[in-house]
Amino acid sequence: MVLAKYSVGVDFGTLSGRAVLVNVETGAECASAVLDYPHAVMDRALPDGTPLGLDWALQHPADYLEVLRTTIPKVLQLAEVSPSDVIGIGIDMTSSTAMPVYRDGTPLCFTEEYQSDPHAYVKLWKHHSPQKLADRMNEVANERGESFLKRYGGKISSEWYFPKLWEILMEDEPLYRRMDYYIEAVDWVIWQLCGEYTRSSCCAGYKAFWSKREGYPSKAFFRALDPRLEQVVEEKIACPVSSIGQKAGELTQSGAALCGLLPGTAVAIANVDAHVCVPAVGITGANQMLAIMGTSTCHVLLSKEERVMPGIGGIVEDGVLPGFFGYEAGQSCVGDQFAWFVDNCLPASYVEDAKQKHQNLHEYLREKAQCLKPGESGLLALDWWNGNRSCLVDFDLTGMLLGMTLQTKPEEIYRALIESTAFGTRKIIDMFEENGVPVDEFIASGGIAQKDPMTMQIYADVIRRPIRIAASKQGPALGSAIFGAVAAGAARGGYDDPIAAAKAMGKVLDLVYEPNEEHAAIYDRLYAEYSILHDYFGRGENDVMKRLKAIKAEVQ
Repeated sequence: MVLAKYSVGVDFGTLSGRAVLVNVETGAECASAVLDYPHAVMDRALPDGTPLGLDWALQHPADYLEVLRTTIPKVLQLAEVSPSDVIGIGIDMTSSTAMPVYRDGTPLCFTEEYQSDPHAYVKLWKHHSPQKLADRMNEVANERGESFLKRYGGKISSEWYFPKLWEILMEDEPLYRRMDYYIEAVDWVIWQLCGEYTRSSCCAGYKAFWSKREGYPSKAFFRALDPRLEQVVEEKIACPVSSIGQKAGELTQSGAALCGLLPGTAVAIANVDAHVCVPAVGITGANQMLAIMGTSTCHVLLSKEERVMPGIGGIVEDGVLPGFFGYEAGQSCVGDQFAWFVDNCLPASYVEDAKQKHQNLHEYLREKAQCLKPGESGLLALDWWNGNRSCLVDFDLTGMLLGMTLQTKPEEIYRALIESTAFGTRKIIDMFEENGVPVDEFIASGGIAQKDPMTMQIYADVIRRPIRIAASKQGPALGSAIFGAVAAGAARGGYDDPIAAAKAMGKVLDLVYEPNEEHAAIYDRLYAEYSILHDYFGRGENDVMKRLKAIKAEVQ
């Protein structure tokens, strides 16, 4: 009798971390466990009360260790699986989420000296305070005609690696000098497990301007930004880039003790949460778009061709799966937008009625909103409550709701917010197709895709495409487990390449959301109006959103 082999995938999200234990042969998920981060997202103050500025979003690296310490032993216990049967582990995280560390890997925020210094902590992907520095990077890159810029749609985002790093130099140069490395948090987690300082090609490619053919941008570019940055790659990265699908190393004694597995277990090179979902839904070819829908949405698409286009989040050769150019686009605010409305805008009568019906507020509002017809409310929204990632790449843009009257009801606003995110996704699909990269199939993953049929039907109607749904409720964690099996290799019971692993372990549900033609025709008209507002407020004709934000910053 041959005993089953397993791999573990750990997904570090915005608010929590989760582990899943997966049968390597079948892809069956045997157990999962989730831990909410004890420090959550720090966007107002540090643990000691030190206040944070506008548009800050930090995490505490101790929370990542607690996820490893808690969730991996839990899935082994739940599935009654021995650590000796686990052949590999893979890790993913939201990105760019980065932090300063000393040469031995100790985060500066772990030391007493820096516990009250915001720059010593992890800057989360949605840390948008370096937007002005991102704008300056855009100016310099355009002035110099930097070739790397075309792979990012011609516009650098404050969500990426170097604006966050430059912010430290500009605002806290002593700390910048003290740190040895500025590292993606997911690469740091790998370091804690296997004792090897590695850099993921996925993180480096999509978030730090690295390419397989050209490497990082030139010293001349960084010198043009700031003479102190001329040697930034050598001084603050100082590590070769390893391709996804490779083995980072094996669990050390301390790494094994941390997560409850055995020393010598294979550890995969780190990955980004959205991109690692691709094999989890069995995508192994071109022109299939995956949307990972949660607090934000990331859209990933594979192609055999490299087509530069404005508004893209990144094009990286072998960045998602070997042999393909991996395209990334996204929306900065989806589930967060719905949560904002529920948390701040409901009358007490709705809260009480939901309580009486034993429904959470989202369930309660969806029950009401799904009775509405497209266009019935007369409302239209722009989905920029946390800025725009694609296609405008501008985080100084803000949300908007148009068409309200004294008869407008909360469920109508809730539905309009959902529709706005569907329009944003259609805008992204149009961007790809207008630039010669077809979208032949649409697959959705993440909590919204799994739990919200109304929203998925709206999306199908708006984008005029059938939507298939990921079988796993833990798409990124499953994807990481797939790469863990690849790190182990066939000789240990895993796989020698990600394509073979994806075919065996990735899955979608039989469920398909088909577009309703009558609804789609109305949404075509609404989308046309959305597009007018999108360009009017987003492309410089009326910068009122930015002016209001500037006034807000002056007054605070």
